[in-house]
Amino acid sequence: MINTVLFDMDGLLLDTEPLWGESMLRIAHKHKIPITRKQFKETTGLRIFEVTDHWAIHYPWEGTSAREVADEILDDIIASSKKSATILKGVEDALKLLKKHHFKIGLASSSPKHMIDALTDHFGLTSYFDVITSADAVEMGKPHPAVFLHCAASLGTRPNECLVLEDSVNGMIAGKAARMKVIVVPDELHFDDPRFSLADGKLSSMEDFGLDIL
Repeated sequence: MINTVLFDMDGLLLDTEPLWGESMLRIAHKHKIPITRKQFKETTGLRIFEVTDHWAIHYPWEGTSAREVADEILDDIIASSKKSATILKGVEDALKLLKKHHFKIGLASSSPKHMIDALTDHFGLTSYFDVITSADAVEMGKPHPAVFLHCAASLGTRPNECLVLEDSVNGMIAGKAARMKVIVVPDELHFDDPRFSLADGKLSSMEDFGLDIL
């Protein structure tokens, strides 16, 4: 029986996903790192420090270290998100519904913890979550299941009692690898990706979420 719901953040709670690419390009160009959007597919699913380590190996530059570049990208994405991002439709209603019916609620994101905290605080979402877990706390990011397993363990929940809500293929794979039920809420551009057939359900938006799904 499902008693716990685990949320992703970027692209699921907040429309921050496009802002990542903008911040990465902005900081890369600042440091003359030869990166274009074409290279982003090489690092899909990696944490930002892993992304800049990859850049340092394959597209080396002089001066600033990979870690410093990653920190700059994070500062930029946090500032950009506070200025331009919004809570996606249906998210707050879903969180209120789950709280009302006494479900355990976790947030399990590949974003660094200080970014998660900054944005959930800024958008007034922190209080909805019983546990907030970042992939910083585990050895591997998504599509590895570690962040979902860590979040469930922190809530005192078994994997088969969890439902994961995700917007990405890598997030879906991580949830399924954790032996959890997964409902995907893809953006319009990726909605018909056939890989989402692996999910237990698919919604057009969080506005379609209800207890009947559980």
